[in-house]
Amino acid sequence: MKDEDLCWECRTKLVKKFVEYSLYGVFIGKFPARVCEKCKESFFSEETSKKITELAKQKGLWGLQARTKVGQAGKTLDIRLPKKLIEFINLKKGKEVTITPESKNKIVITV
Repeated sequence: MKDEDLCWECRTKLVKKFVEYSLYGVFIGKFPARVCEKCKESFFSEETSKKITELAKQKGLWGLQARTKVGQAGKTLDIRLPKKLIEFINLKKGKEVTITPESKNKIVITV
């Protein structure tokens, strides 16, 4: 068996399948991939990866992740969100959100 026929993670055989791909909970499509029989890791060709990226851009999903700094308002801290992310999650001034700690260095904000 050739090296390129083995999973890069666990060294188990890869099989060709169509895989559903979503980004930020939005379905992008089904794409050809090589999938590990053991760990189920999916590997896309460069051509397929470019197609996924293009579709993500068309759906407005590209570039939603952003870095920001923690600010201060009085005695509380604030986090500014980029406009593109605000539009994606349909956040409005005055809208209630729930902030949940997931670990010591990760929070989840649910709208």
